[in-house]
Amino acid sequence: MSDPMGKMEAAGGLAVTTGVDVNAGIDRLKTEGVPARLAAKDATLWGPEAEEEAAIRLGWIDTFVKSKELVAPLAKLRADLAEQGIDHIALAGMGGSSLAPEVISRTLDLGISILDTTDPGQIVAELGEASLRRTAVVVSSKSGSTVETDSQRRAFEAAFKGVGIEDSTGRFVFVTDPGSALEKLATEQGSHLFLADANVGGRYSALTAFGLVPTALAGADIAELIEQAEAFAATIESDGDNPALVLGAVIAAKQTITIADDGTGVVGLGDWAEQLIAESLGKDGKGTLPVVLEGPAAPGARGADRVYATVGGSSTGLPAAGSQLAMPDVVVNGPLGAQFLAWELATAYAGYLIGIDPFNQPNVTESKENTNRILADGLPEERPHAVDGAVEIYGSHAETVAGALGELLTNADREDAYIAVLAYLDRIDDAEVAKLRAGLAERTGAPVTWGWGPRFLHSTGQFHKGGRQTGVFLQLTGEVGEDLLIPGRDYTFAGLQAAQAAGDRQALQSRERPLVRLHLTDRKRGINQLVHALRELS
Repeated sequence: MSDPMGKMEAAGGLAVTTGVDVNAGIDRLKTEGVPARLAAKDATLWGPEAEEEAAIRLGWIDTFVKSKELVAPLAKLRADLAEQGIDHIALAGMGGSSLAPEVISRTLDLGISILDTTDPGQIVAELGEASLRRTAVVVSSKSGSTVETDSQRRAFEAAFKGVGIEDSTGRFVFVTDPGSALEKLATEQGSHLFLADANVGGRYSALTAFGLVPTALAGADIAELIEQAEAFAATIESDGDNPALVLGAVIAAKQTITIADDGTGVVGLGDWAEQLIAESLGKDGKGTLPVVLEGPAAPGARGADRVYATVGGSSTGLPAAGSQLAMPDVVVNGPLGAQFLAWELATAYAGYLIGIDPFNQPNVTESKENTNRILADGLPEERPHAVDGAVEIYGSHAETVAGALGELLTNADREDAYIAVLAYLDRIDDAEVAKLRAGLAERTGAPVTWGWGPRFLHSTGQFHKGGRQTGVFLQLTGEVGEDLLIPGRDYTFAGLQAAQAAGDRQALQSRERPLVRLHLTDRKRGINQLVHALRELS
């Protein structure tokens, strides 16, 4: 196990402490002048094939400068909304449009409702009259055409009318890239509009309008976040302490990085970093797999194939003696604005060391294209191999849920394998099912990741299709209670969710990866069954 006291570099308000031997990676990055070239936005860093994409994707390095222009207008809009009795923000967005705002909201306890789902139960829960009357909706999409976000927008528009708010245009705030369909819609209907930096990809957009608009409207001091990033930016070219350089070498050092909050003030950064790392580095049959842990003591943190990282806001960057954090492989501590920029820089450095273009996402659209085809042609006919209580079993030879989970673990019992649980369920009401990740991790030497569908399609979905082809997959789906028609479409949220799950299955099955699907005919009973079946494997 590594000694976290082995190497510590602190600058710009953030410290990275590690015992992992990354001197070779750091020396290579410094010798080849990578920090200075990155600071200068050198698009040739990742090779000729990546140059065209990188040339329009490096704005994140200093985007905080442009973001200062958002502070005053957002403060005014927040005050204007408050005068109308609007004090709650709902965010309709996916991937890069939702994950950074969620970290900021959780860290600062802002209470933003994050809608990055197509589960009808989760959508309906946000549409109650009392909540709607005090709600403004931020609609965020870089492309302006994200199907989940568009569907949520339509649902909110209809719901506002349903409670007698005939003109809801002033309750919508659009965040998008210049020239998108959302810009056109916002302009035509007279809604609030904030244009993001077009030279920043979605997963690097934490410090652009995508991360800052919803959080500022909910009460975040975004000027402070920007100042934290600006202070850390001074370290980018440093020949002395350069924390992001160390972190980048750590990410590239092993095939898996596990990430946990350390309890010192930054909450949920792992979910954001997961998207950044998986979508940036999981391609060309290689890359680093990120695994988000429930906490420092969570199962599966350590292993010969992985680096264990803890993240927090403590200024010391060192775990307390005798705590559960006694021996992480790397500790990353500092304020949230600095954390965002540090991990973005580190991911770009890791891409350089691994030999991967960190800015493209060649496999993200595959499941989306499958979904569109299924919506047009109908769901494929599938019959369960077996039914055990409230659970239908597909893609397994087992007759019981415990047997299917055991089969999953057997398939993962080989070198380089990892298990990914893909849950197309309600991550609020069905949260209990997430205990499966830790339970599976206790019973295998393989890394175990957890993804809520369809949000993971915009993050780890790229790794599952384009990264190393050693994944073993468990897909969870469930019957829907109350469904909701998507206005202007000929399908419901449940229909869209089912099509997304089926499209994702097709993408994974086309790679001949092991995939078991467990369908819960009754969600509460089915989740209970899953948890108890896992205990049977002890």
